[in-house]
Amino acid sequence: MPRTLLARTFLLLAILVLLTTAAWLSLFRYMDAEPRARETAQLAASAVNLIRASLFAAAPERRFGLFAEFSSREGIRLLPAEPSDQIEAMPESRFFTLLQKELNQRLGDHTRIAASVDGVPGFWVSFRLDDADEEEYWLVLPRERATRRFAQHWLTWGLLAVVLALGVAWLIASRISKPLKAMARSAETVGRGQIPDPLPEDGADELKRLATAFNTMAADLQRNERERSEVLAGISHDLRTPLTRLRLEAELSVSDEKARQGVVSDIEQMESVISQFMDYARAESGEPPSLTDLSALLASIAARQNHVGRHISADLPALDDVSLRPKAIARAVNNLIDNAAKYAGGEISLRLSADTREIHIEVGDHGPGVPESEVDRLKRPFTRLETARSNATGTGLGLAIVERIARLHEGRLELLNNPGGGLLARLSLPVRR
Repeated sequence: MPRTLLARTFLLLAILVLLTTAAWLSLFRYMDAEPRARETAQLAASAVNLIRASLFAAAPERRFGLFAEFSSREGIRLLPAEPSDQIEAMPESRFFTLLQKELNQRLGDHTRIAASVDGVPGFWVSFRLDDADEEEYWLVLPRERATRRFAQHWLTWGLLAVVLALGVAWLIASRISKPLKAMARSAETVGRGQIPDPLPEDGADELKRLATAFNTMAADLQRNERERSEVLAGISHDLRTPLTRLRLEAELSVSDEKARQGVVSDIEQMESVISQFMDYARAESGEPPSLTDLSALLASIAARQNHVGRHISADLPALDDVSLRPKAIARAVNNLIDNAAKYAGGEISLRLSADTREIHIEVGDHGPGVPESEVDRLKRPFTRLETARSNATGTGLGLAIVERIARLHEGRLELLNNPGGGLLARLSLPVRR
């Protein structure tokens, strides 16, 4: 079966139309057999009766001339029937059965029909000049008179009806599938965290109601996202102001160096948590895609990370500019590097590669790694692996942020085992130029 709804619906409608047309043609053939057989029998019987009357009325010496006249003008031949004649019967069908029955009623039970006699094709009908006469003759008519064919105009109209029905079937199927395709594209847009264009609210009542409900849902999601961003922005602003005062107070008022550093560290951790909440709640779709030199972007990220004391081993070959959201990609790569530094430490590898369809950004570490059974769970918000990486603190939003950014670009995030030990986080993005 085809995969698309349009193709499946059209295929089913086309099968229905063809079966209906075939049934109609079969019914026409069945109902047309009897009147056609009656018409052909009447034609043959009229020819036989005309020959009988002509022969009886003509003088004996002129009968051979009549035979020649029938053959030249009407295409009718008369031959004497011989016992040694090689007779080929007419095909077995309802039409020829009815034809034989009609001729028997009109010319007598001794009447025979044949498709050929002694290898000569035609419409052969046997008759006797008199019912009491034992001598039998063959009347040979053109084969076309016994050949039952559809009239050309019937075939033309039938073909036109099939083409018209298939066209209407395609129109019906496309009018059903087109709004569903548009809704599927809009749903994918919502799934990537973007705002879809409103669907047209027209067509059949069911599709109109469905489009209206989807537009309402998309508008509600957009409003909720905007309100959430406003609330979190207000909370961030309200929290960062007292945190800044607390940090200033700690640096000025706490005389114990160790206690002061502990208070400052706690405040920095709180600010980091607030930043991660804001990153997760931020509407990434607000940043439009732009042509970006991804190698240069990743090189700047690696330089900044090395500047803060992390050892980043970068392999960043030059690539053609691609269309993406540079701030979102930078945030995703920074989160992967922060995750590797927090849970593994040591050297971190940053690698860029590409093929004809996708670009791959890989961040690898040499830590304890992640069990395969925990990979999908770690991509969910507020989730951390407590078994192998329990010594670090965090909100559990880093990988969830990267996952959202990957879906925003119609890409994917994969967590794999590093061949050299540790975790390899691969961010795969489609190539768009």
